[in-house]
Amino acid sequence: MACSSCSAPNPKSPAPGFRKALWIALWVNLAMFLVEGIASLQSGSVSLMADAIDFFGDSANYVLSLTVLSMGMLWRGRAALVKGITMAVFGVIVLARAIWVLQSGITPEPLTMGVVGLMALVANVVVALILFRYRDGDSDMRSVWLCSRNDAIGNVAVMVAALGVFGTGTAWPDLAVATIMGGLAITAGVSVVRHARKDIEGAKQASVSSASRKSDNSYWLAHTALTTKACREYCGHKPPPGNGTATTTASGIRAGGFRRA
Repeated sequence: MACSSCSAPNPKSPAPGFRKALWIALWVNLAMFLVEGIASLQSGSVSLMADAIDFFGDSANYVLSLTVLSMGMLWRGRAALVKGITMAVFGVIVLARAIWVLQSGITPEPLTMGVVGLMALVANVVVALILFRYRDGDSDMRSVWLCSRNDAIGNVAVMVAALGVFGTGTAWPDLAVATIMGGLAITAGVSVVRHARKDIEGAKQASVSSASRKSDNSYWLAHTALTTKACREYCGHKPPPGNGTATTTASGIRAGGFRRA
């Protein structure tokens, strides 16, 4: 189903070849969106229309993934969060469309459903195989993999629906598959959102920790430089050795020496 520079320090780099894989997936999905979109209008199939919208949603999300691919983990997590929400919303839309068709009593044309569903299956299997190696990456990579996996499952379901419509002469198989596809989109969307929220939280914590360390280092560097300068100016000698064993104040220096901590 469709998935329809403030960053954490040292973000995970995208796996080699991931960008190229995304470009291939993008063009395949755009092409199949046009094919299935036209076929769904001709056949009157809700599941085929859902799959066409799914291809369009995937294309948009591949563009989003390519945009944030070189950014830090925080922005990549945010992109995955948007995609997860889009997937869930798409699932709700499909369910609403199925209810509308059920009330209208439209029966789809099974032959077009089967042929185009097979074409879509081949396209999605190819994309899923290309993206399979990235399924255990960060939330952004995981969302891309889930999109392609669910697309292939949806295409098989569309073909089964075509057989059902052909055998029964009713729209029930088509509506049942549309309902399944909507459910897949919702569950996958929830999974991606959960994963993305973990990535975002981890990136924010890492960013705060890094900022804190930099602030502490800057403070002690400035403190050391100021102490050394003050010692040379008022005392005429270097500060005593040791790390944190002595402190210097303006009053102590004027008094002619160091004051022990």
